[in-house]
Amino acid sequence: MARPRTVTDEAILDAAMALMYREGPDALTFAAVGKMVGLSAATLVQRYPTKAAFLQAAMLRGWDQLDETTAELDRSAPVSPEGAVSLLLAMIPPGLSEAENAMGLAILREDMRDPVLRARGVAWRNVLSAALGRRLTQDVAEQQRLGMMLASQWQGAQLWWGFDQSGPPAEVIGKELRDWCVTVLRR
Repeated sequence: MARPRTVTDEAILDAAMALMYREGPDALTFAAVGKMVGLSAATLVQRYPTKAAFLQAAMLRGWDQLDETTAELDRSAPVSPEGAVSLLLAMIPPGLSEAENAMGLAILREDMRDPVLRARGVAWRNVLSAALGRRLTQDVAEQQRLGMMLASQWQGAQLWWGFDQSGPPAEVIGKELRDWCVTVLRR
């Protein structure tokens, strides 16, 4: 008879993501995460046979959470350009330190290295672009294009904010997104 699990997979994978945000993906080890959750490295190897499988499982959990957040925000954000901006701003994790913000890029690198994770990124991009596009125009033929453009602007604004961090991210990035909407959507 198998022993009951005292620590859920979700708790383990959340700890793995927290470690990666704090110290980077290269710091992900069975021993480090085991110490965080109170399990031995050998116990974690039984669940995730390789470091690559462990990393992928943690990243897929992150994608699952992002999909859930996106769906909830799509249901609740107003259908307007300001609703599109508020949807994107709500996706910026609050309270990330400068180091954690920088580690986000290292984590993104892992998404781009793995074809399974890349496919999740493409699928999310399409869902996000559609959600944004519905808020930017009623022209169905233009929704995906405009949504993708705003999503790209948001990603770029986050990157540039990361360099100078000249104010609260939601304030700085929000201003840039609103300026984009005014410039692009005036017809």
